[in-house]
Amino acid sequence: MKEPTLRGYTMVWAGLIAIVAVEAALTYAHLSTGTLLACLLALAFLEAAIGLLYFMHLRYERSILFWSIVPIMVFVFLFMDHIWPDALRLLHMRPPAP
Repeated sequence: MKEPTLRGYTMVWAGLIAIVAVEAALTYAHLSTGTLLACLLALAFLEAAIGLLYFMHLRYERSILFWSIVPIMVFVFLFMDHIWPDALRLLHMRPPAP
């Protein structure tokens, strides 16, 4: 496996700065709310993935680590999605403050 270099980190940093510039440009493009939200979420997901891969060195690990983390994260997010409605329901069940 290839080891990380300063040039590689610099290229990743420049790529992240470019993504931030695209995000800033999108906010001034006067897109519809749904389109803007979808674009910004996709770019944020890309930034997070790049940060995990390069700055947390997951890019240089064996692939079995990646394939063991991804299904667990999907499982956790799915179960979190099932918990949120209960949390919102409990907010409305609280007695009024005196």
